[in-house]
Amino acid sequence: MHGSRRHDDTRYAVVALIAGGLLWGLTWMPIKHFGGHGLTGFTLTLATYGVVGVLTLPLFLAQRARWQQQWPALLLVAVFGGLANLCFVVALMDGPVMRVMLLFYLAPIWGVIGGRLFFGERLTAPRLLAVGMAVIGAILVLGGPETLLGAALTWLDFVAIAAGLLYAGQNIAARAADQIPLLSKSLSVFIGCGIVGAIGIPFAERGFVPISLTLALQLGAFGAIWLMAAVFATLYGVSRLEAGRAAVLIVFELVAAVVSAMVIAGERLDAMGWTGAALISGAALLEARATPSN
Repeated sequence: MHGSRRHDDTRYAVVALIAGGLLWGLTWMPIKHFGGHGLTGFTLTLATYGVVGVLTLPLFLAQRARWQQQWPALLLVAVFGGLANLCFVVALMDGPVMRVMLLFYLAPIWGVIGGRLFFGERLTAPRLLAVGMAVIGAILVLGGPETLLGAALTWLDFVAIAAGLLYAGQNIAARAADQIPLLSKSLSVFIGCGIVGAIGIPFAERGFVPISLTLALQLGAFGAIWLMAAVFATLYGVSRLEAGRAAVLIVFELVAAVVSAMVIAGERLDAMGWTGAALISGAALLEARATPSN
């Protein structure tokens, strides 16, 4: 009975991570939309994550008794989550989508390393193969190593890399906070995003720009529905799976970004790009079917 229940929990966690990856992979569209209306990454982070964080703060505090014992881990979830999402928004808003996604997808590497360092997870051959497939696939989607190495790194590239590193840190901290309710961990990310967004606005080039009623409603829907669902699904998965396994599963986000860019933005993949997409999908499926190990 317990084995069956554990199997069901793992299956639900895998489904949640794939769903979360799809949602995150499509966020470039509203982010570009809001950027076109003059919003900065700091403003967008504050007006979406931050507003949700403020509105749900009473609910977060109501669960205080359930997270007080592990508050340091929860604090790390909030800090890493806030900084990761801010970096992700800034990079996607001002940088090319595909390049940002590639550099962000160094996150599986950080996740596997973190799982080994903090949880003693074994670096099995299938796991290393999956990580290798994901990284090689991402490089191919971007045009191969010559394309990647031929372009100089910009500050946005470093922001994208930082987003992936911080995101892996958020997921590892979420797993460490194993006694804390999923809702508290989810809400802490929104609160952390709101805090870092508010702190950064005075230093942003354009500061806080005026927001119309229509734009405010769009921001509210994006934060309260889209982002909340994405964060909840992702944290549900990473809280129930090994850090390394969860990190590789989330590469479905890149697949969603590639497909949506083709359908909506009219971008096309060549044979190398399709090979990369197949490798990424195969890595996610390989990791999803792997047997958990300690």
